[in-house]
Formats: sequence, structure tokens, C-alpha cells
Amino acid sequence: MTDIEEPIRPRSIRSFVKRSGRITTGQIKAREAMGKDFLIDYAPQLLNMNEAFEGHIAPIVLEIGFGMGEATAAIAQTLNHLNFLCCEVHDPGVGALLKRVGEFNIKNIRIIQHDAVQVLEHMITPHSLEGVHIFFPDPWHKKKHNKRRLIQDPFIKSVVDKLKPGGYIHCATDWEAYAVQILEVLTQSPSLANTSEDPSGYATKPHYRPLTKFENRGLKLGHGVWDLVFKKKS
Repeated sequence: MTDIEEPIRPRSIRSFVKRSGRITTGQIKAREAMGKDFLIDYAPQLLNMNEAFEGHIAPIVLEIGFGMGEATAAIAQTLNHLNFLCCEVHDPGVGALLKRVGEFNIKNIRIIQHDAVQVLEHMITPHSLEGVHIFFPDPWHKKKHNKRRLIQDPFIKSVVDKLKPGGYIHCATDWEAYAVQILEVLTQSPSLANTSEDPSGYATKPHYRPLTKFENRGLKLGHGVWDLVFKKKS
């Protein structure tokens, strides 16, 4: 009897790469103390933002993949007139951000521990977001893996659909080849306009995005960082 081969299915784009990591006692305690108020369960239905943020009505920014939450916490404090819906799949990162939320008494953050691609598709109302932040997404630097990168045409079309007219998308990467791809993808979207007046197309780092210790270390070693800020046309 001949074995029947399983059909090869294309790998779907995800907003994360699965990594192992040890969650600390402090992060576990933060999750226990803060989780009930700041964690939102993923569900394939539209999220009521007023309920999620307990009646604190403010424009919503979606943050995709916040790592350990250092920059996210700082941005939420700087832009405290906005609400931040933050997606991350890794336990240590979620615990670390919840710990910062407690330490700094941050009220304008909510966290969904789930793939942001699915959150964007199923939980976000069209034309509702003030902005989308995607900082240092995995570059999938091997050429054969480039197709796994998050920022590609179909994903950006989904982002644009969720942005308000005038809403923005802010990406940052420390991988030049990915910066080139992101610039190309965003420029090709007929619904987006580049806010940068620099001939390169790259933006000056906005004041609200802090330098993390890892980014600072890279800059000292001569590594570049590229910011891209595009707005949805009215």
C-alpha cells in the first residue's frame, strides 16, 4: 500500500515567533494581582472598547508585539490621552508589562495575550483605531524565511481597514533589509501617505518612542534603527 502524502499547506502569517522564556516570581505575582483588571480574553467577536477600558473613552492605539513592555509602558505614560490595546503572546512579556502597570499606576493599557493578526481581524471594529504601533517585529532575516515577515500587503490592508481616516501606522526596525521592505509595502498602499519629508522616506524617531536598553546598545555598536510613520488618507 502506498502512503498518501499530506498536502503542503502555506504557513499563515503570524505576529509572533514562539520563544521559550522563564517567567519570574515578580511577573507571576503581577499577573495574579493585575490580570483581572488589565487582561482581556481573546474571543472572535468585536471588542467593546468602552467596556474594556471601563468607560475611559479615548482614541485607541493597537500595539503589536510589545516584548517585555518597557517601551509600551513609557509610551502609555507619555501619551496618556490615548488608550493602548497591547498584544503579546509570551508569558514573561505579559507579566513584565503588568508589573510595570502596577508599579507606575498606568490606567490606559489593556493586554490581549494572543496573536495580534487574529485580534485585528476579529476583535477590532473597522475604522476605529487612532494608530497601530509595530516596533521591532521579527525580521526573519534568512531570505528563504522573508515570506514569514508580518508586514506584507495583505496584513497592511487589514490594518488600513481598522484605522480611522487620519489614523497612523508607526513601524520601527533595526534590520535594514526589513526597513526597505516595510517602506515599499507602505508606500504601495493607495490608502496611506508617508508623513516623512526626508528623501529617504524614513521618519525621525517620534518623541514618544523611547530608546530601550537593547536599542541603545545596538546604536552604540553602530547598528541603525529605522522609523516609518504613515497616515491613512481622509
